[in-house]
Amino acid sequence: MSTIAADMEAVNGVIRQRLHSEVALVNQIAEYIISAGGKRIRPVLVLLVANAYDYRGTAHHELAAVVEFIHTATLLHDDVVDESSLRRGRATANALFGNAASVLVGDFLYSRSFQMMVSLNNMRVMQILSDATNVIAEGEVLQLLNMHDPDVSEDSYLNVIRSKTAKLFEAAAELGALVAGANDEEIAAAGEYGRSLGTAFQLIDDVLDYAGDASEIGKNVGDDLREGKPTLPLIYLMEHGTEEQRQLVRSCIETGDEQHFDTILAAITTSGALDYTRRAAEVAAQRALDAIASMPGSRYKDSLLQLARFAVERSH
Repeated sequence: MSTIAADMEAVNGVIRQRLHSEVALVNQIAEYIISAGGKRIRPVLVLLVANAYDYRGTAHHELAAVVEFIHTATLLHDDVVDESSLRRGRATANALFGNAASVLVGDFLYSRSFQMMVSLNNMRVMQILSDATNVIAEGEVLQLLNMHDPDVSEDSYLNVIRSKTAKLFEAAAELGALVAGANDEEIAAAGEYGRSLGTAFQLIDDVLDYAGDASEIGKNVGDDLREGKPTLPLIYLMEHGTEEQRQLVRSCIETGDEQHFDTILAAITTSGALDYTRRAAEVAAQRALDAIASMPGSRYKDSLLQLARFAVERSH
């Protein structure tokens, strides 16, 4: 973050300016969710990649804010769908303001992001972002179909990750390269970096849902099980656990039963499911590192390399 501190300050300024609405509740909820902070990885990607290709303008600030707005809109909608009560260590917007207001303000953020991208007057930018938001929406629906389904395969689950999570990482990195005038090959490599980084991040999130500390990860441990989400650790346990473990996992996914969380956590830990998921994240992170091997050397590239390592080493 230190390499792009000034850029992030500029992005925060754009976010504050563009959040404004004449409708007080829009301002209140948007400010609440944005001020919660978070890692801001997606806008960071736009900035780091743009700087790595020696960009000197200010359009990357606008694009970073666009990406953050799209991400924030998905969070507002996700928390309603998942009936979540805690995010980033605070009550979710839907818990405080209600489902209807959260959905509608999510819509406001989506539409505001499209106003912003149109103002840049670049058809390729609009294509990348409109494709990304469509794929993300498909990923959300795919995840909805997978909820409470204990027969979801690893391939099917990874497809959800690529659509729901990794796609916006991919778009963010592509936008950074595009705005800096990189060629098509470099833009594609940046996209591969982002996609693989996003996959690694989500897989570690899956691990932390069973092995994290609620105060560190900012949400309730075991939320995935309560929501009936068959994430990779559970899928692995279903394939490699004992018959008794498989039946318990099947029942808990189908019903969202968290009463047996401790039993399932013990089974996940002893079966090697968390190690397997971590290894899958490490493979994805290595793909990200390989993707930008030919990127010109700079402190920004060094930060991108560090980010890929952080993705798998983090505890929050």
